[in-house]
Amino acid sequence: MVKTSNNLLWYSILFAILLGLGYSIILASQSIQYTWRWERIVPYLINTEPKPILSPYDGTVTVSANADAIMVSSDDGESAFEVKVFSQLEVEDGDQVFEGDVIASLSEWRLGPIANGLLMTLKISIVSLFFAVVIGLFVGLARISSNPILKHLSMLYVELVRGTPLLVQIFIFYFFIGTVLELDRFTAGAAALSVFAAAYVAEIIRSGIQSVPVGQMEAARSLGMTYVQAMVYIILPQAFKRTLPPMAGQFITLIKDSSLVSVISITDLTKAGREVVSGTFAPFEVWFTVALLYLLLTGSLSWLVNKLEKRMASSD
Repeated sequence: MVKTSNNLLWYSILFAILLGLGYSIILASQSIQYTWRWERIVPYLINTEPKPILSPYDGTVTVSANADAIMVSSDDGESAFEVKVFSQLEVEDGDQVFEGDVIASLSEWRLGPIANGLLMTLKISIVSLFFAVVIGLFVGLARISSNPILKHLSMLYVELVRGTPLLVQIFIFYFFIGTVLELDRFTAGAAALSVFAAAYVAEIIRSGIQSVPVGQMEAARSLGMTYVQAMVYIILPQAFKRTLPPMAGQFITLIKDSSLVSVISITDLTKAGREVVSGTFAPFEVWFTVALLYLLLTGSLSWLVNKLEKRMASSD
């Protein structure tokens, strides 16, 4: 009974703090005389406005008897543009139209620029996470290798990457390496993020492997396992459990760091937000929305890692 009362008290305090934070934001907006217009953001998330269908050239309109198809015949008689799917007819049979004129409209739901930016951020983050783990695993194993070449090259890679800003690395990958190898923007951005995150993943994996007692490897080798078999079946599974929390933190950081690829004109969530701000003049609504979407991505990842951590703990 006492514990329940204490929990109720603390939850009440938490609610009061959150309520105070929200009220402080309202007071701040009033002090700068800012008018909130959240309705401006909706079309940039989900656009429900009819999509215009334009005439590709100058010509004459022909409407079918049932008004279920439109054809624009070019003035030279060599081309014909037919439309069978539309919601609203904007011309009549026999009308003369010019290139770019609206001949019909189609009602459909389309993703707005912010939603498309979210998908781009999700895409580049997933690709970068995958290659960061692959590269980081090999570099982490090289860091504990007895081969001096592998050990020192991996150490040089980790120190070089961790010691230089990600923004500089993105520029190098895009303007230098990307030019030599003819990489597109997405590939260059994903490669820069992968190489940057892999340096941190390598150190996490190295520390995880070294945290496993040495006797585990010795016992596996005494049972006749090779070094690779012992590492794959004995050491790495134990190291993975121990490195899961810091690995999740690094993945979350990578998702947020992906906003830097906007400097090479990749329309991710951050760049889409900047473009929407310039068109709506609603900076607070846009950036709060962008922040919430980033929070959705990182929160989902945290939830998945937490579920995986509990499942692995229950399997022990």
